[in-house]
Amino acid sequence: MTKDPSLDAAYALDSPDDSVRLYSAWADSYDNGFARDNDYILPEQVARHFATIGGFGPVLDVGAGTGLCGAALRARGIDPIDGTDISAEMLDVAATKDIYRTTRVENILNGLALPDGPYQGAVSSGTFTNGHVGPDGLDSVIAAVRPRGWVVISVNAAHFGATGFADKLALLEPEITDVRTTEVAIYGPQATGPHATDTALLLAFRRA
Repeated sequence: MTKDPSLDAAYALDSPDDSVRLYSAWADSYDNGFARDNDYILPEQVARHFATIGGFGPVLDVGAGTGLCGAALRARGIDPIDGTDISAEMLDVAATKDIYRTTRVENILNGLALPDGPYQGAVSSGTFTNGHVGPDGLDSVIAAVRPRGWVVISVNAAHFGATGFADKLALLEPEITDVRTTEVAIYGPQATGPHATDTALLLAFRRA
Protein backbone atom coordinates (compact mmCIF):
# COMPACT_ATOMS: atom_id res chain seq x y z
CA MET A 1 0.00 0.00 0.00
CA THR A 2 1.53 3.31 -1.01
CA LYS A 3 1.52 6.15 1.50
CA ASP A 4 -1.76 7.92 0.93
CA PRO A 5 -1.93 11.56 2.08
CA SER A 6 -5.71 11.28 2.27
CA LEU A 7 -5.47 8.34 4.65
CA ASP A 8 -3.08 10.28 6.88
CA ALA A 9 -5.44 13.25 6.74
CA ALA A 10 -8.40 11.02 7.65
CA TYR A 11 -6.60 9.69 10.72
CA ALA A 12 -5.80 13.26 11.79
CA LEU A 13 -9.34 14.68 11.63
CA ASP A 14 -10.37 16.77 14.64
CA SER A 15 -14.00 17.72 14.03
CA PRO A 16 -17.12 16.87 12.00
CA ASP A 17 -16.46 19.94 9.85
CA ASP A 18 -13.01 18.55 9.04
CA SER A 19 -14.64 15.27 8.00
CA VAL A 20 -17.09 17.04 5.71
CA ARG A 21 -14.27 18.91 3.96
CA LEU A 22 -12.00 15.89 3.56
CA TYR A 23 -14.63 13.50 2.24
CA SER A 24 -16.06 16.10 -0.09
CA ALA A 25 -12.66 16.28 -1.76
CA TRP A 26 -12.09 12.50 -1.59
CA ALA A 27 -15.47 11.24 -2.84
CA ASP A 28 -14.77 10.98 -6.58
CA SER A 29 -11.47 9.11 -6.16
CA TYR A 30 -12.30 7.01 -3.09
CA ASP A 31 -13.30 3.78 -4.85
CA ASN A 32 -10.74 3.71 -7.65
CA GLY A 33 -8.04 5.42 -5.65
CA PHE A 34 -8.00 4.59 -1.97
CA ALA A 35 -10.11 1.41 -1.89
CA ARG A 36 -8.70 -0.28 -5.00
CA ASP A 37 -5.10 0.83 -4.65
CA ASN A 38 -4.92 -0.12 -0.98
CA ASP A 39 -6.78 -3.44 -1.24
CA TYR A 40 -9.32 -2.18 1.27
CA ILE A 41 -11.29 -5.24 2.40
CA LEU A 42 -12.85 -4.00 5.64
CA PRO A 43 -16.33 -3.35 4.15
CA GLU A 44 -16.40 -6.94 2.89
CA GLN A 45 -15.33 -8.21 6.31
CA VAL A 46 -18.18 -6.34 8.02
CA ALA A 47 -20.83 -7.49 5.53
CA ARG A 48 -19.68 -11.10 5.66
CA HIS A 49 -19.77 -11.12 9.46
CA PHE A 50 -23.25 -9.58 9.57
CA ALA A 51 -24.57 -12.22 7.19
CA THR A 52 -22.78 -15.07 8.97
CA ILE A 53 -24.28 -14.30 12.38
CA GLY A 54 -27.76 -14.14 10.90
CA GLY A 55 -28.33 -10.44 10.32
CA PHE A 56 -31.02 -9.40 7.86
CA GLY A 57 -32.85 -6.31 6.59
CA PRO A 58 -33.94 -3.69 6.80
CA VAL A 59 -30.40 -2.57 7.63
CA LEU A 60 -28.91 0.83 8.33
CA ASP A 61 -25.38 1.34 6.97
CA VAL A 62 -23.82 3.95 9.26
CA GLY A 63 -21.02 5.91 7.64
CA ALA A 64 -22.03 4.41 4.31
CA GLY A 65 -19.63 6.53 2.27
CA THR A 66 -19.58 5.48 -1.36
CA GLY A 67 -21.50 2.27 -0.64
CA LEU A 68 -18.75 -0.34 -0.36
CA CYS A 69 -20.27 -2.13 2.63
CA GLY A 70 -23.78 -1.73 1.23
CA ALA A 71 -22.71 -3.37 -2.01
CA ALA A 72 -21.20 -6.28 -0.07
CA LEU A 73 -24.47 -6.71 1.85
CA ARG A 74 -26.53 -6.67 -1.34
CA ALA A 75 -24.24 -9.30 -2.86
CA ARG A 76 -25.32 -11.54 0.02
CA GLY A 77 -29.01 -10.93 -0.60
CA ILE A 78 -29.49 -8.60 2.36
CA ASP A 79 -32.05 -5.93 1.60
CA PRO A 80 -33.41 -3.27 1.98
CA ILE A 81 -30.51 -1.08 3.07
CA ASP A 82 -30.53 2.60 3.97
CA GLY A 83 -27.32 4.60 4.13
CA THR A 84 -26.30 7.52 6.32
CA ASP A 85 -23.09 9.52 6.21
CA ILE A 86 -21.75 12.93 7.18
CA SER A 87 -20.65 13.57 3.58
CA ALA A 88 -23.23 14.42 0.95
CA GLU A 89 -20.62 13.97 -1.77
CA MET A 90 -19.79 10.42 -0.70
CA LEU A 91 -23.48 9.56 -0.66
CA ASP A 92 -23.88 11.09 -4.12
CA VAL A 93 -21.39 8.51 -5.38
CA ALA A 94 -23.23 5.73 -3.53
CA ALA A 95 -26.52 6.84 -5.09
CA THR A 96 -25.21 5.98 -8.56
CA LYS A 97 -24.86 2.30 -7.61
CA ASP A 98 -28.50 1.38 -6.92
CA ILE A 99 -27.64 -0.07 -3.52
CA TYR A 100 -29.63 1.93 -1.00
CA ARG A 101 -33.35 2.39 -0.60
CA THR A 102 -32.69 5.84 0.87
CA THR A 103 -29.67 7.88 1.93
CA ARG A 104 -29.44 10.63 4.52
CA VAL A 105 -26.73 13.15 5.39
CA GLU A 106 -26.33 12.94 9.18
CA ASN A 107 -23.77 13.30 11.95
CA ILE A 108 -23.99 10.16 14.07
CA LEU A 109 -23.03 12.14 17.19
CA ASN A 110 -26.24 14.16 16.81
CA GLY A 111 -28.44 11.06 16.58
CA LEU A 112 -29.86 9.24 13.57
CA ALA A 113 -33.27 9.76 11.99
CA LEU A 114 -35.67 6.80 11.96
CA PRO A 115 -38.32 7.73 9.38
CA ASP A 116 -39.80 4.21 9.27
CA GLY A 117 -39.02 3.12 12.81
CA PRO A 118 -36.05 1.13 14.09
CA TYR A 119 -34.09 -1.13 11.75
CA GLN A 120 -33.70 -4.86 12.05
CA GLY A 121 -29.93 -4.44 11.96
CA ALA A 122 -27.10 -1.97 11.51
CA VAL A 123 -23.56 -2.10 10.16
CA SER A 124 -20.68 0.32 10.04
CA SER A 125 -17.33 -0.02 8.29
CA GLY A 126 -14.47 2.43 8.73
CA THR A 127 -16.37 5.02 10.76
CA PHE A 128 -15.27 4.09 14.28
CA THR A 129 -11.59 4.83 13.73
CA ASN A 130 -8.81 7.32 14.34
CA GLY A 131 -9.99 10.90 13.85
CA HIS A 132 -13.60 9.87 13.28
CA VAL A 133 -16.15 8.48 15.76
CA GLY A 134 -15.42 7.25 19.27
CA PRO A 135 -17.42 5.03 21.63
CA ASP A 136 -20.13 7.63 22.24
CA GLY A 137 -21.34 6.96 18.69
CA LEU A 138 -22.58 3.56 19.82
CA ASP A 139 -25.61 5.16 21.47
CA SER A 140 -27.07 6.35 18.16
CA VAL A 141 -26.49 2.98 16.50
CA ILE A 142 -28.21 1.09 19.30
CA ALA A 143 -31.16 3.48 19.22
CA ALA A 144 -31.59 2.81 15.50
CA VAL A 145 -32.09 -0.96 15.92
CA ARG A 146 -35.06 -3.01 17.08
CA PRO A 147 -34.78 -5.26 20.13
CA ARG A 148 -32.89 -8.47 19.22
CA GLY A 149 -31.54 -6.85 16.05
CA TRP A 150 -27.90 -7.43 15.19
CA VAL A 151 -25.27 -4.69 15.00
CA VAL A 152 -21.83 -5.23 13.44
CA ILE A 153 -19.39 -2.34 13.42
CA SER A 154 -15.69 -2.22 12.72
CA VAL A 155 -13.50 -0.42 15.25
CA ASN A 156 -9.86 0.26 14.43
CA ALA A 157 -8.01 -1.94 16.93
CA ALA A 158 -5.70 0.81 18.20
CA HIS A 159 -8.65 3.21 18.42
CA PHE A 160 -10.62 0.64 20.46
CA GLY A 161 -7.96 0.54 23.15
CA ALA A 162 -7.09 4.23 23.18
CA THR A 163 -10.56 5.74 23.37
CA GLY A 164 -12.37 3.67 25.98
CA PHE A 165 -14.59 1.29 24.00
CA ALA A 166 -14.28 -1.40 26.68
CA ASP A 167 -15.53 0.99 29.36
CA LYS A 168 -18.39 2.12 27.13
CA LEU A 169 -19.46 -1.47 26.47
CA ALA A 170 -19.52 -2.11 30.20
CA LEU A 171 -21.88 0.85 30.63
CA LEU A 172 -24.08 -0.47 27.83
CA GLU A 173 -24.54 -3.93 29.34
CA PRO A 174 -28.25 -3.32 30.18
CA GLU A 175 -28.93 -2.34 26.56
CA ILE A 176 -27.02 -4.97 24.56
CA THR A 177 -26.47 -8.70 24.62
CA ASP A 178 -24.52 -11.45 22.82
CA VAL A 179 -21.46 -9.19 22.60
CA ARG A 180 -18.51 -10.59 20.70
CA THR A 181 -15.38 -9.21 19.05
CA THR A 182 -13.43 -10.63 16.13
CA GLU A 183 -10.12 -9.21 14.93
CA VAL A 184 -9.77 -8.88 11.15
CA ALA A 185 -7.46 -7.32 8.60
CA ILE A 186 -8.41 -3.91 7.24
CA TYR A 187 -6.36 -4.33 4.06
CA GLY A 188 -5.86 -7.37 1.87
CA PRO A 189 -2.73 -9.22 0.75
CA GLN A 190 -1.90 -6.68 -1.96
CA ALA A 191 -1.46 -3.91 0.62
CA THR A 192 2.00 -2.53 1.35
CA GLY A 193 3.28 0.37 3.40
CA PRO A 194 2.81 1.71 6.93
CA HIS A 195 -0.84 0.71 7.40
CA ALA A 196 -0.76 -2.62 5.55
CA THR A 197 -1.03 -4.71 8.72
CA ASP A 198 -3.57 -2.54 10.54
CA THR A 199 -6.44 -4.51 12.05
CA ALA A 200 -9.97 -3.79 13.22
CA LEU A 201 -12.21 -5.39 15.78
CA LEU A 202 -15.59 -6.40 14.45
CA LEU A 203 -17.85 -5.57 17.36
CA ALA A 204 -21.08 -7.56 17.12
CA PHE A 205 -24.02 -7.47 19.51
CA ARG A 206 -27.81 -7.52 19.70
CA ARG A 207 -29.95 -4.78 21.14
CA ALA A 208 -31.52 -6.17 24.29
